[in-house]
Amino acid sequence: MNLVDSYGREIDYLRISITDHCNLKCYYCTPFSGRSHLERSEILTYEEMLNVARAAAAVGITKIRITGGEPLVRKGVVEFCRMLSDLDGLKSLALTTNGIYLEEMAEPLFKAGVRRINISLDTLRPERFEKITGYNWLPRVLAGIKRAEDIGMHPIKINAVVMRGINDDEIEELAALTLTRPYHVRFIELMPTSGSAHGDYETLFMPVEEFMKKIHQIERVQIEPTTDSCGPARLCRLPGAVGKIGFIAPISWHFCGSCNRLRLTADGKIKTCLFSQKEIDIKNALRTGATLNEIIDIFRQAVAEKPSGHHLNAKDHQNACSRAMRAIGG
Repeated sequence: MNLVDSYGREIDYLRISITDHCNLKCYYCTPFSGRSHLERSEILTYEEMLNVARAAAAVGITKIRITGGEPLVRKGVVEFCRMLSDLDGLKSLALTTNGIYLEEMAEPLFKAGVRRINISLDTLRPERFEKITGYNWLPRVLAGIKRAEDIGMHPIKINAVVMRGINDDEIEELAALTLTRPYHVRFIELMPTSGSAHGDYETLFMPVEEFMKKIHQIERVQIEPTTDSCGPARLCRLPGAVGKIGFIAPISWHFCGSCNRLRLTADGKIKTCLFSQKEIDIKNALRTGATLNEIIDIFRQAVAEKPSGHHLNAKDHQNACSRAMRAIGG
């Protein structure tokens, strides 16, 4: 049984945000005004999230990614991953993390069924890491990446959001990680969300074509649409490299035509598009005793209402998502 939207896209990927809390304060992600966090009662329980995932898997979702906020700050995440990995029909269970707790949690997560992992890392310089995140914890992140590699997680994807004047001078240095390590280093255009980037989006935004030029060897390789990343990255390999580099450009390269995902927010809303203001409530159904078939019907409704695309560009982003990125799950 497959989920196909009104534009012919097969929807087989669900991102589940299990918390809006985070132990970093990255200024392109964390809002600097307004209410800081959801109340505990607003956040779905693991059992409620599992019921959604069970319904999703029953109608064709084969890939699930756990996100946040920072998912590893929520107690019980390992057991939740174990329950998800037991779902019939699930082929891929992945997790996105900032890596702060990854060194100690990589092995339990691996044993629970997590094989694919993304780590957010915008800089390799300790002082800059502290400036971007608010904490001097770069060594912990690097140790977590190494531990994930040692226990066999693959692929290990390192996500770097490129910001003009902040870290764009490190692009080639980050790309060089792939020369000796089997990582996917992906450079991501800064995305407009409400209350983030200190309201300075236009200044910080750098288009993908511009930051690609900062990798001087890029002219010697061919960029192809990805076939193994379950996502929107365009991948390539530098000459002689063990790993790969990738580019994700939601503003410059609209990949909406191949979008295969839905998002479940921590407070029980289904988002059919990262930048859409429209959200479909599923929490009320979960908390009023909805059957599996009724939850499936809400999923089908979400797929039917999935828009053709986000219609954003670098100059016109007034309709960007009103939630901070850490409240969505990215």
